[in-house]
Amino acid sequence: MKKGENLDRPIGVFDSGVGGISVLRELVKIMPNENFIYYGDSKHAPYGTKTKEEVRRLTRNHAIELFDRGAKGLVVACNTATSAAVRVLREEFSEVPIVGIEPAVKPAATFMENPRVLVMATPMTIREEKLQSLIARYAELGEIIPLPCPGLMNFVERGDLDGEDLMKYLNELLFEYQKNPVDAVALGCTHYPFVRNAIAKVLGEKVKIFDGGEGTAREMKRRLMEAGLLTTQETPGTIFFDNSLEGSQREEKIALCEALFHLPE
Repeated sequence: MKKGENLDRPIGVFDSGVGGISVLRELVKIMPNENFIYYGDSKHAPYGTKTKEEVRRLTRNHAIELFDRGAKGLVVACNTATSAAVRVLREEFSEVPIVGIEPAVKPAATFMENPRVLVMATPMTIREEKLQSLIARYAELGEIIPLPCPGLMNFVERGDLDGEDLMKYLNELLFEYQKNPVDAVALGCTHYPFVRNAIAKVLGEKVKIFDGGEGTAREMKRRLMEAGLLTTQETPGTIFFDNSLEGSQREEKIALCEALFHLPE
């Protein structure tokens, strides 16, 4: 093996669709010289309405695919897949740095005294013990309200980030919180940062919106450093986008991933 070849293996980033691009953007900011494979399972999206067993099976299968393609670490950039599968993946593949994502409940609950916090997530993420435990941990700091958002990720999967249908959906979903405002929103799905501006329009610009992408990226860097797996290359890394769809649908989804990755901040 050539010197540095092992360290230059890519970091695998997995999501149920295009939402994990929000996490990939943070990973590239923090580790710009690393190589990445981004894999979206749009063929089986959405994950948030599936059973835990089905999500676990799909996530494990795609994790193995990424390891077979040389991934030296794995970021499960999907809150639903993290809740269902990340613990069992760490047990099975204990030699590989594996990082999941969680809703940014902590920063949302601690940015001010006694905040009213809305946690927006998929129905499955809301049901899972992982999120319920996270909410319970910070419940004494303020009022934390879980809100299932069935179908919201589908707008992002279609590339609709500010259209009329999206705004109608959000106005109906968040009507109660227009009447009774919240101080902060914790985004519990990696698709949701791409509709952050639309959420702010509905709830008001004063509402603070938090997501967990940056923290996940920093944790991946820390784990790679501990394992001695950070790249030594001094030039910008590469990003390879892939998707479980086939034919023209796959190409369209990859094009959407690239467009989302290059969106202005």
